[in-house]
Amino acid sequence: MTKHILSKSTFMYGCQCPKRLYLHKFKPELCNPEDEGQQAIFAAGTNVGLIARDLFPGGEDASPTDTYSYQKSVEKTKQLIEGGATVIYEAAFQFDAVLCALDILVKKKNRWYAYEVKGSTSVKPQYIQDASLQYYVITNSGLKLEDISIVYLNNEYERVGDLDIVQLFNIDSIHDQVLEQQSFVQEKIAELKSMLNKKKEPTTDIGPHCSDPYDCNFSEHCWQDFPRENNIFSLAYGPGWKLYNDGFKHLDEIPEDYSLSSRPALQLKHYRNGETLINKVAIREFLGEFQYPLYFFDFETIMPSVPEFDHSRPYQQLPFQFSLHIKRSEDAELEHFAFLGDGINDPRETLINEMIKLLGKKGSIVGWNASFEKTCINGLIANYPKYKKQLESINERWVDLMKPFQSRWYYHPNFAGSASIKNVLPVMVPELSYQDLDIQEGGTASLVYSQLKSQTLEVQAVERKQLLEYCKLDTLAMVRIWEELNDL
Repeated sequence: MTKHILSKSTFMYGCQCPKRLYLHKFKPELCNPEDEGQQAIFAAGTNVGLIARDLFPGGEDASPTDTYSYQKSVEKTKQLIEGGATVIYEAAFQFDAVLCALDILVKKKNRWYAYEVKGSTSVKPQYIQDASLQYYVITNSGLKLEDISIVYLNNEYERVGDLDIVQLFNIDSIHDQVLEQQSFVQEKIAELKSMLNKKKEPTTDIGPHCSDPYDCNFSEHCWQDFPRENNIFSLAYGPGWKLYNDGFKHLDEIPEDYSLSSRPALQLKHYRNGETLINKVAIREFLGEFQYPLYFFDFETIMPSVPEFDHSRPYQQLPFQFSLHIKRSEDAELEHFAFLGDGINDPRETLINEMIKLLGKKGSIVGWNASFEKTCINGLIANYPKYKKQLESINERWVDLMKPFQSRWYYHPNFAGSASIKNVLPVMVPELSYQDLDIQEGGTASLVYSQLKSQTLEVQAVERKQLLEYCKLDTLAMVRIWEELNDL
């Protein structure tokens, strides 16, 4: 069997952007550097796929030994079907130099059913598209499919005890939608093959397709001539693509009379004049809400796709760490406390008890985008109702330090339209910096924590220290920003 020209993944590349497919085939060296977070997402998806096999246990695995052996996988699938197999994992098919592998193929009452597993909690349009390619290849290879379905995670399932595989997943037939896509698939295959045969790089311009439905891994190449700083996409509330289509890339190119909504217009105004906007009256009134003792608090969370602990659901935010700086009175020394789970056991109940003990019964609890912390605590209340009274009391005491920046009572041109603490801190307190840390943002913290259990004791010790330093800076940053606001 000759090697395929297109696979399901490269077909999807071509549907998103023909230039992405061309670069993948002929200039792979231009690919973005490997993204560790993205690799973790792929790994999680693979794990979900393996777990879903238990919906149809006892199957034969037709997976290739490596990425160069898919034709052998096609032959193995054919042999398994002819040999009477009724459940095949990673069943591979090839038609007209187009290859696809299906997560689960099942024979029931002499009829074949196709199941594609996704690690999300809904059926997305792109899933219909790639399943349509699978249906086209499989049926044109000579295997009639009675139905084709998407298997996806049920985010209403709450784990109690052993994982209930049937409850963990939803299964939706997409047969009718797939049939409607068959003409499109056939035409798109011909179009993409023709483009590849010509070996001429498409002139496709950048656009929303660069990140829809997936982030393109050649974005750095295609965007290399775009301004890195103060470009039109730094404007808040998303006027970027309209500005680009009107011929602008840099903020300096936007005409004075260009129509923008209030938030990006304000941002552009202060970029041009370099002035800082400060509403001291509003800030003073806001600071008047703070009541000692002050508790500067921040959570870090993980969101496992498959629930690992009792009373958790797919992709539920699970707090595993907090940092707390306490200022008990105006003249009191700053105190710091922290909690970090062990990376193996469910951290939540221990975290709850530590939080209740440290946060006391009075005083303002200060967060940045405090709605996130409140939502996490509401989740803890739902899962641990015996702590409801204490946790609800905590949730009544929040003050959101992001409010003055979100409300534009304090706006500096270098905020670039954002009220993120990562944008505010370098302006307000330049001597503090996340750049000096090994972990610099929450996504990396979640990834590091989720991998702790598979690390050596030596690596665990290093990474736990890094996690504690990162979360500590989040709350120390709030303290220093609060002090700067008071100094105004």
